Amino acid sequence: MTPPVLARTRLGMTAGRKLLGSPIVLVPTMGALHEGHIALLRSAAALSRPYGSVVVSVFVNPLQFGAGEDLDRYPRDLDTDLAICEREGVALVFAPGDAQMYPREQLITVDPGPMGQVLEGASRPGFFTGVLTVVLKLFQLVGPQVAVFGEKDAQQLALIRRMTEDLCLGVEIASVPTVREPDGLAVSSRIRSLSCSISARDWVRNRSISAPSPAGAWPSRWWRSSSCRARAGSASPPDLEVPPGAPASRAVAGSALFWPTRPSGFSATWRYRVST
Repeated sequence: MTPPVLARTRLGMTAGRKLLGSPIVLVPTMGALHEGHIALLRSAAALSRPYGSVVVSVFVNPLQFGAGEDLDRYPRDLDTDLAICEREGVALVFAPGDAQMYPREQLITVDPGPMGQVLEGASRPGFFTGVLTVVLKLFQLVGPQVAVFGEKDAQQLALIRRMTEDLCLGVEIASVPTVREPDGLAVSSRIRSLSCSISARDWVRNRSISAPSPAGAWPSRWWRSSSCRARAGSASPPDLEVPPGAPASRAVAGSALFWPTRPSGFSATWRYRVST
């Protein structure tokens, strides 16, 4: 399989977009990809045929996490995400850091209105404001014609559709049915980061039908294991990383937009800075 191009900055995403076929189909994620995400990728691939490209964004959005929630503990594993994207034929992965998405305080945000103040919005104030704001920014940065979301987050999906229509964004919103574990629980990055034990799954089920608890109140004993902790990302990434054999590699190598820095580790991947 052909490795995807990796864009780590807004400049890299802007330059990388010029190398993609149309339509561009975006799959926004927070990483820690699993079978549910794979279903989204395969749906996106079908929608992109015959000449389009699939773009996956990997960004753990701090704007949608409240005080005391699990932002620092949210699972992160970009290497595994890239391997999955390669296997599924993704053309480009956009994995920006916080400073790329929010270079200064985000004063202007998207108000979800009454739809975002009930159900999950009532128990997690500000959550849907953060979700809609980052989705709008991703649409602006990636420039997709289609975006694919899972039906597992039904309220989120409805709000994104309404935002897209109300703000005339011109992006088609496609949805994919929920993928479930053999025991019926929806596949989730958070659940898999806790534990493979039955007790972890039972806790989630019991939490969903018991009295409300503080938002993000995950059992601390399941986070004591190092295997449950998030990995920290590397600092100062290049704008664009183009593996050998990637569809865009020849176009990048011959473009005045880029200049190479050095190979990445022992691989033949070339890293590029984008000229401004």
